[in-house]
Amino acid sequence: MEVGAVKAALYARVSTEGQQARGTIGSQLAVLHERVAAEGDELVAEFTDDGCSGAHLDRPGLDALRDAAEAGLFERVWCLSPDRLARVYAYQVVVLDELARLQVKVCFTDAPPITDDPQAILLTQVQGVIAEYERAKIAERYRRGKLFRSRAGEVISWRTPYGYRRLPREGERAAHLEVFEPEAAVVRRIFEDYAVRDLSMREIIHGLAADRIPTPKKGNGVWGSSTIARLLHNEAYVGRVYFNRTTTVPDPRPERRPRQVPRPREDWTAITVPALISEETFLAVGRVSRNNSKWSPRRTEPGQWMLRGLVKCGSCHVGTNCHKMRGRNGAFHRYYYCRNHDPIRAGGSDRRCTERNIRADVLDAFVIAQVRDVLLRPDVLLAGQHAIAQKASSDELLAKELSGLDRKIAATQAERSRLADLYQAGLIDLLDLQRRATAIDHRRHDLAQRRDALAARRHELAQTGQLRDRIADFTSRARAGIDALDFDRQQALLRTVIEEIEVTGRHVKIHLRIPLDEPPQQPTPPSPWPRRPAPSSQDHLRSVGGHPG
Repeated sequence: MEVGAVKAALYARVSTEGQQARGTIGSQLAVLHERVAAEGDELVAEFTDDGCSGAHLDRPGLDALRDAAEAGLFERVWCLSPDRLARVYAYQVVVLDELARLQVKVCFTDAPPITDDPQAILLTQVQGVIAEYERAKIAERYRRGKLFRSRAGEVISWRTPYGYRRLPREGERAAHLEVFEPEAAVVRRIFEDYAVRDLSMREIIHGLAADRIPTPKKGNGVWGSSTIARLLHNEAYVGRVYFNRTTTVPDPRPERRPRQVPRPREDWTAITVPALISEETFLAVGRVSRNNSKWSPRRTEPGQWMLRGLVKCGSCHVGTNCHKMRGRNGAFHRYYYCRNHDPIRAGGSDRRCTERNIRADVLDAFVIAQVRDVLLRPDVLLAGQHAIAQKASSDELLAKELSGLDRKIAATQAERSRLADLYQAGLIDLLDLQRRATAIDHRRHDLAQRRDALAARRHELAQTGQLRDRIADFTSRARAGIDALDFDRQQALLRTVIEEIEVTGRHVKIHLRIPLDEPPQQPTPPSPWPRRPAPSSQDHLRSVGGHPG
């Protein structure tokens, strides 16, 4: 190698996995190696993208090349032609401008070097525009070809519905679906259980799990309600699959890929496949679904479930569902019960929640009484009044909130650092790095704004005593009307002042938040308050029965 040889790198790309299998990227590298040797450059790195489209910039090989160029590892990049860098001319300009800024020269074996010569620059630009036109023309021919084949009855999509197998094109016979009987029997069973035997989706799931029937994707035997719903509404099982259901539109956000949006149903292309069930059974499923939605016993009734959406299981830290059960005396009672009572929802029988059901009427009355007691006693809310009257440095109330925000800000900084480490280790690409980093920066900015506002208000409240006046005003207004509220307004009040309710055994912990009106001309967030000590109840909150089935 000659002294002072230019450090060079190679970049090669093929668009499809078929080209990759035929080894066309090897021919590119061979040409580039010959050119580097002829120029006397010192080859220091090779970057390739096998089976990656040139219509996007988020390619592993190209990202690695750009990172290495920024690190100053080479001075020249050899590439076969401009369309190997990108088929979209605007993307070519982005890459070429970035490399030029980093003092890296780009050379093409099938194009003149990029210099200050206007003629050479024009030729490179024309090649980029032609490559983009060629890509659009290829995509349009590909789309029209698939549309023609689908109209002729060929199954185009490789995503095969559960219960079928796709046989590729062979000779004169087009690609088509054939019934896969082991899965088809499961499909017929699901339709019969739902439409004929009138079983719920949950009962169907329990039956499939009991028989250890593997799921369509993961094969783990844990079916989901969404999977059953998709099967029950898939028209493939009555002999119809569709092509041309969506169209591609550009995403207005920069650096985002185009997205799929649905087409009008009249534009869909129907393809006939073997049917597994009759049309009457499929229509019966639709009627059962509508009836279940209308007459479901889980639907919220007026004047019930006061704390719906607020109660959490203290053991599992998940929300609760609402359910009616018949007691030992034959009367129906309302209960809140942990969602992890269902072993499928919990992820297995060994993870099923052991907490018992919560009597809704007893818990509702207890919580209303506790909240009423707090709202009518300003002395409880003003337990930190003495600390607020001190100087800001000794303010334990707001200092705790400020400290919590400081910890969250520090956590975002640490998360940013870990993200950079993942990128340097090659575990995430540049586009993913930018997206995650932007989200972290926005979150840190919001936290910093909240902290600044809280610190400013802390000093103000300590000086003027506005906090005490605002709490007194809040409690006086609550005292005037709390006893006259109907069910809907009581529920609205509880959802306003309660953050969540944790129930563990016979202990109830109520987390309150007091929404104080803002002072005039100060659009800052409401003052945070410490949570009241958890009240415990000796009332009979738990049912004696099992979990709802």
